[in-house]
Amino acid sequence: MTYIVQTNGLTKTFQGKEVVSDVSMHIKKGEIYGFLGPNGAGKTTIMKMLTSLVKPTSGEINILGNNFNHTSYEVLGRIGSMIEYPIFYENLTAIENLELHCAYMGYHNKKAIQEVLDMVNLKQIDKKPVKTFSLGMKQRLGIARAILTKPDLLILDEPVNGLDPVGIKKIRNLFQVLSKEYGMTLLISSHMLSEIEQIADTIGVIRDGRLLEEVSMEDVRGQNTEYIELVTSNQTKACFVLEKELHIANFKILSDKTIRIYDAQQSQGAISKALILNDVDIESINKKYTSLEDYFISLINGNHISA
Repeated sequence: MTYIVQTNGLTKTFQGKEVVSDVSMHIKKGEIYGFLGPNGAGKTTIMKMLTSLVKPTSGEINILGNNFNHTSYEVLGRIGSMIEYPIFYENLTAIENLELHCAYMGYHNKKAIQEVLDMVNLKQIDKKPVKTFSLGMKQRLGIARAILTKPDLLILDEPVNGLDPVGIKKIRNLFQVLSKEYGMTLLISSHMLSEIEQIADTIGVIRDGRLLEEVSMEDVRGQNTEYIELVTSNQTKACFVLEKELHIANFKILSDKTIRIYDAQQSQGAISKALILNDVDIESINKKYTSLEDYFISLINGNHISA
């Protein structure tokens, strides 16, 4: 197994408080790794340690086969990143900002600037000053800058912030192209679990600075459980009908109105009929499947989803 990124016992302490604790993560070459966790979980701090913006308190980082530290200049030249809000020279154009980045990186391929602007759909406004850009346009320019030098490793912190649905779809497709066609390895943090679900090969879930789990999306999908979700204003009577009339024991009360039924022996139609015959009001009843969101919330709450 070839890992582009490995950490061992990575820890960071700020003012006596441990914000990242003993994190050992493994990112395979060419994959898209979705990094998930609540606000303040430690995702951005870890990304900053992987790009030498923050020095670890303890632990080891290995990137592209090299033990990594703040003097690993050659390795840093093979990493593209956008962490937190991208900063630009506001009075300069998109092209001028990217030209400066090329000069800073020692990368002399002006043709690449037009290529990446086209990739992020900024080619028509590339000569306008960045101060006229919307938040979403600046996000796209930040992504363009991160991929400009064709890095081996791409680290992106909340890259679709500020993008509209059409823009999100285009950037999602771009990430897949970078991974599959360009062979880049992508580490992406996002609060948009539905987006990560569509593109990630592996997810890492972090809470309170600790990595709870690394798991392939294939395994997450393999754990998908089919269930029927019932919303009713008469939950007590509905539970009685499910248990006594239909002999269903495998159901879970999620809220004052919502019941999740896992018993595959009963069809949705049979359940609806029994409830109606017993004068149970049905606001909605739908067949669903567990998603990455369900899996994530289960982990964060300390429970794995059970079939």
